[in-house]
Amino acid sequence: MIENMSVKQINEIVSNLEINEYLKYIDILKNDKRASVQKIALKLSKKLDDIRKEEIRLQNMKIFENEAYKRGFRYIGGIDEAGRGPLAGPVVAAVVVLSEDTIIKGINDSKKLSLKKRQELFDIIKEKAIDYGIGIVDNNEIDKLNILNATYEAMKKALFNLKNTPDYLLIDALTIPNINIPQKPIIEGDRKSISISAASILAKVTRDKIMEEYDKLYPQYKFAKHKGYGTKEHYEAIKIYGITPIHRKTFLKSILNGELDENHKL
Repeated sequence: MIENMSVKQINEIVSNLEINEYLKYIDILKNDKRASVQKIALKLSKKLDDIRKEEIRLQNMKIFENEAYKRGFRYIGGIDEAGRGPLAGPVVAAVVVLSEDTIIKGINDSKKLSLKKRQELFDIIKEKAIDYGIGIVDNNEIDKLNILNATYEAMKKALFNLKNTPDYLLIDALTIPNINIPQKPIIEGDRKSISISAASILAKVTRDKIMEEYDKLYPQYKFAKHKGYGTKEHYEAIKIYGITPIHRKTFLKSILNGELDENHKL
């Protein structure tokens, strides 16, 4: 009986409970006369609430996919990119196709996840995906095409690298021109769609790894730290050492002309 157990023993039991046992033990523990045991009941109740909220969040992330399934689409690709804003390195896009019943615990917009969690989910997504593709466009192409067109090109490359062509696309905030696949742009899609969120993680982790390799070539720029974004440290390195072959010249016109514009202040 719970009333004959120590708080330590109760904590050990609670730490090993299955989720379907939570309600039973919450009812038992909250009626215990000991305040310390009642606190365990409150803690367990909050944990159950958090689990239910996360389950609802994950279900809501499948709303756009479920709408597409109802319309008869089956091979649905979520697309996102990483690296539109940095001063150096490539823009990377990814497309992910998941099965209808796929749930990936903890998945979210890549920017909201820790480095460790992104890497963990990167491996899980590749394992669970029916199909995925990654497209990379380097800084020279970005300078030739401009960043928006380079992003479209990276997305098209990602699609080309799939095993099969999707019959429907969900894209974070963009519509890819000149492709014959129905598509739906979703504002903040990387936190609203499981497919787009999965793509955001693949794109982000892939690009970060590329920038970590560039860091070995150009250690004075600290690319592994800021991933090419316009931090104060990065601008100062450019002023001291100049630009590298991986810098986007069109993003650094003011520096190349000897001055900083309003968007590139130190």
